[in-house]
Amino acid sequence: MGGCRPKNRSNRICMNLLKILRAVFISILLFIVFYLLLIFFGARINTSAVKDREEVSIYILTNGVHTDIVVPSITEDINWEDTFNTNNTSSQKKGMTYTAIGWGDKGFYLNTPTWADLSFKTAFKAAFALGSSAVHITYYDTIKTSDSCKEIKISTRQYKLLVKYINNTLKNKNKKAIFIKTDANYGENDAFYEAKGKYNIFYTCNAWANSALKSCEQKACLWTPFDKAIFNLYK
Repeated sequence: MGGCRPKNRSNRICMNLLKILRAVFISILLFIVFYLLLIFFGARINTSAVKDREEVSIYILTNGVHTDIVVPSITEDINWEDTFNTNNTSSQKKGMTYTAIGWGDKGFYLNTPTWADLSFKTAFKAAFALGSSAVHITYYDTIKTSDSCKEIKISTRQYKLLVKYINNTLKNKNKKAIFIKTDANYGENDAFYEAKGKYNIFYTCNAWANSALKSCEQKACLWTPFDKAIFNLYK
């Protein structure tokens, strides 16, 4: 009888481990189902636009994954070149017509110029809010509407609300956005700046853009981590 005890103890340990693994597996499965349901219903419950004067044209722009909010560089309310100094771009070109603004995980922005550069470590840190965030600015001379670029006309009042939302995203010093000096710029007319908040699977770059549209009383999803749901509202 005494010789059976170690075996019984080993069996109990194995059974306990199996119970733990099963509980972990079920928890992960339930979380995935919950997340997918959030995506499904969040994209289908939409907020309506508040109709107002059509005084300012803004745009939503996607590269197929990530949504930028595009605003006029200079209006009576704000000159974005005062916030995002064009000397921080490679071209240092001033007076460009439009400023595209996107928010995201800092590590992802700076370490993943192409999808081929994406590492597990970068993706894991971004997904679970283990990094900091950044704003990516790109200046454009012209903007052409297309399936990936939609014009939205809003009032001056609504534009002020959007400006406030964007400014509240930025970390600043002496009312200037804090430039991130890096060689990771994507082109000649873009730059990165420090931002508030943490990217995660519930608050992605597209969730930020979706909230930007909500802030200025435009059509938006209740919640979405993806660009497609946003653009479906502006077909």
